[in-house]
Amino acid sequence: MNGYLIPARKHRIETMVVNSRFIATVDFAPTAADARAFIHAIRNEMPDASHHVYAFRAGYGNSVTEGLSDDGEPSGTSGPPVMAVLRGQDIGDVVIVVTRYFGGTKLGTGGLVRAYSDAAREALLSLPLTRKIARTLVGFDLPYPLYEQVKRLISAYEGEITEETFAADVTLLAVFPDDQVPAFDHALSELTAGRIKSISLGSV
Repeated sequence: MNGYLIPARKHRIETMVVNSRFIATVDFAPTAADARAFIHAIRNEMPDASHHVYAFRAGYGNSVTEGLSDDGEPSGTSGPPVMAVLRGQDIGDVVIVVTRYFGGTKLGTGGLVRAYSDAAREALLSLPLTRKIARTLVGFDLPYPLYEQVKRLISAYEGEITEETFAADVTLLAVFPDDQVPAFDHALSELTAGRIKSISLGSV
């Protein structure tokens, strides 16, 4: 299926482990800058927390930017376990911050790994998801008599017209799911007896 799963909206769960509160907050982050802005916002929202451990994966598949932090917890006990849980889910463009309010009892290395892993896992398993579809912008000119037919053709291949210019000919810009572009091009060529071909203007 075209595209990949992403967070549908900001999502938060809270767990308690030996009096420590673990608040896991997840959101959509298509770039590393978006992820860092989200982490900064969580720090500002809960400035009195003991730690804001995070992990993010901006992108999907072979094009992913990752980041993580233990944020003051013993090295390797929090950021890496949260990242391991994140990598185990088939989700892209995602950031998670596990905020800890220390409850007075130390959990030990193994306890911290379990607590952060469990908080991240519970948040991700209950996370509302949607599908991000890779889309391409195409453009082409056509004579006025073909305008209505081509509009219907665009709609039939899940396209959406984003710009129309009416001059000597009609210039159309339309966005299609990536997997629909070849079929649309073929249909457009058949409709116009090969006179009109769309030009790819890049991903959107």
